[in-house]
Amino acid sequence: MVPAGRIKDREVTAVRLLRSAARASFDPDIAVDWDAPFDPTMPYMPLERVSLYGTAAWDRLSTLQRIELSKHELASLTAVGIWLELNLMQLFMRHIYDLDPRTAHAQFALTEVGDETRHSIMFGRLLTKLGTPSYGVPRAVHNVGRAFKALGGGPSMWAIFLVGEELFDRFQRATMDDERVQPIVREISRIHVVEEARHVRYAREEIARSMAGLGQERLAAARRGLHRFVTAFGATAAMEFMIDPEVYRCVGLPPRTGREIALANPHYRETRLWMGEKIVPFLSELGLVAGAAGGLWRKAGLAR
Repeated sequence: MVPAGRIKDREVTAVRLLRSAARASFDPDIAVDWDAPFDPTMPYMPLERVSLYGTAAWDRLSTLQRIELSKHELASLTAVGIWLELNLMQLFMRHIYDLDPRTAHAQFALTEVGDETRHSIMFGRLLTKLGTPSYGVPRAVHNVGRAFKALGGGPSMWAIFLVGEELFDRFQRATMDDERVQPIVREISRIHVVEEARHVRYAREEIARSMAGLGQERLAAARRGLHRFVTAFGATAAMEFMIDPEVYRCVGLPPRTGREIALANPHYRETRLWMGEKIVPFLSELGLVAGAAGGLWRKAGLAR
């Protein structure tokens, strides 16, 4: 059952979000100093969020190796972020196709697509500047994304949007506030956090409305179960492939060894739980983290 307070008026929300977009939107070409060099003494993300932090393997790394690993893990996170945003944009365009373009709701949806386009370009430029290898999700997962873009919809569509956005938001909020981190990475994180806050608000209200629209009859219960599994699968994919095992080559570790060390690392497991601290309780309240699907959330490390 969706709490009544979660259902808001679409047009009222959309008008507010359009006003926010008018006040606080950024052009990364101007807002980011792309010509500024990286500082070789500064990490590219908070070091305590690097997957090997706190392990014996981490203790054996030099300071420069730890910084290098942070750069490669940032590159992997960024590549997966672009993949998620491309999925988001295509699903969004399908959603918009049936909307009345005269409404603020449709106009904000188009505004969000514009935001996501700028974000993907911004992240692509960051990857170019980092100069790292091409990381990302495995080809099979990439192709599953094709199917989801063609067939996805309803509560699980909005939930997977939120999972991706909220996981990265947690990471980027920590990054933008950490003065130890490279300034250009902090600025890119700040831009993304400010603009994504609108997208999260929009998606949170849409998922609540979408869940309420499933109804209460027996068939609706079956649909809710399906959306639980699709959402859990999406969350698992986001976490499982966020760090490409190939990143560990930059510090002389075989990919499989590095991944095994990271997955066994209690500190990294706590980082995964920390990333899900905001989104998992929200989705639980809506009934999307329940039953057999809950095991997938625990497997992803997002729930205990």
